[in-house]
Amino acid sequence: MEKEDLTDTIAAISTPIGEGGIGIVRISGQKALKIADKIFVSLGAKPSAFKTYTIHYGKIVESGNVLDEVILTVMRAPKTYTKEDVVEINCHGGIVALRDVLELVLKNGARLAHSGEFTKRAFLNGRIDLAQAEAVIDIIRAKTDSALRLGLNQLKGGLSGEINKYRESILDILAQLEASIDFPDEEISGADLKHLSDKIEEVSAGLEGLIENSRCARILREGIHLVICGKPNVGKSSLLNALLKEERAIVTPLAGTTRDTIEEVIDIAGIPIRIVDTAGILEPRDLVEKKALMRSRKEIATADLVIILFDGSKRLSKEDTLLIKKLRTKTVIAIINKIDLKQKIERKKILREFKNVIDISAKKSKNIVLLEKMIADLIYGGLVLTESVMVGNLRHIQLIRKAQKNIAQARESLDNKLSLEFIAQDIKESLGFLDELLGKRFSGDLLEKIFSEFCIGK
Repeated sequence: MEKEDLTDTIAAISTPIGEGGIGIVRISGQKALKIADKIFVSLGAKPSAFKTYTIHYGKIVESGNVLDEVILTVMRAPKTYTKEDVVEINCHGGIVALRDVLELVLKNGARLAHSGEFTKRAFLNGRIDLAQAEAVIDIIRAKTDSALRLGLNQLKGGLSGEINKYRESILDILAQLEASIDFPDEEISGADLKHLSDKIEEVSAGLEGLIENSRCARILREGIHLVICGKPNVGKSSLLNALLKEERAIVTPLAGTTRDTIEEVIDIAGIPIRIVDTAGILEPRDLVEKKALMRSRKEIATADLVIILFDGSKRLSKEDTLLIKKLRTKTVIAIINKIDLKQKIERKKILREFKNVIDISAKKSKNIVLLEKMIADLIYGGLVLTESVMVGNLRHIQLIRKAQKNIAQARESLDNKLSLEFIAQDIKESLGFLDELLGKRFSGDLLEKIFSEFCIGK
């Protein structure tokens, strides 16, 4: 990767490529307004004379030729996304107009931004911390309202505020320890030791609480992998359509209509769920069905949750029994489908094998709401979502866990009356992990890894 220079003026297209009403070319840096002066023509003054947070109509012109009719926005440092001068050019949304305007901006002194470089500058220039910067990508990738709220709360500083609170407590603890180390003649009283131990325990418990909340947060952020399986013609495609509330999969009375996996993302109780409808093939007749069967097995093996469908209007078959045996190590919801028909299935056998059983009619969408509730209950495992700060980023979870481990170790050492130097070292290491989370200390490799996941225009 080319080394970045923060004194460069950068530019990129900040909207998705393709046809649309508008597309935005964003410029950030010391030369942003000078570049705009060279290419933007309007009836009024030059962009460098415009007031901050103002919008102006005009044209982008190159050598007398109009490239596009645009709206130009000026935002002056330091109250901008990057804390630098920022100019945004709202063009028509076609790829040609956007490309031509961007190329003209680059010709006049900007360079093409790297992935996530606008947000990286916001972090390096001190507008946001690293945890807030990482929230930007979570907001962009959010697939449900719950995941979006989680990202927005982190961007506003919800997590950072909580971590800073514990960080301040750790600094107070460290200051008291180091004062005692520097002045060994002044012994710490028993009451002071008890107060110090309680304070360390308070931080430890707080960090432990963040770790416990992380499971819910990761579910909201990353979602789960759910697979629908069953022998041919039990109603898997009808169930997928009922959950999606649209005709996504072809449904016919013929067995084996689905010859490959079908994948969609749905929102159940705020949880993004990647739901896969597998082919109901147990004995492949040709190469296509053989590959479909292999793919179905792979999906089942990697699933977080499996739904197995049974046709309630028929007795259990050898194929049903075979699937039951293969799912004994998985988290499963057993569905008895087609309850709108006369029932012949051996219900007691299913109840012996599975504790999560529900009757539905996928065709008539009966009990689908109850099924969605059962899915949500199984996923959350009894955990209750709250408006409190939740940690969903794996990097953050790992650092908080390390910080908590060191804090807990420090309290144990203090209670066992070990040397204050050892205790202080654990406290310092805990502080270091929280500093790494917030980006108070970081490596170039870490930043490259984080921001490489962003799109170029963000």
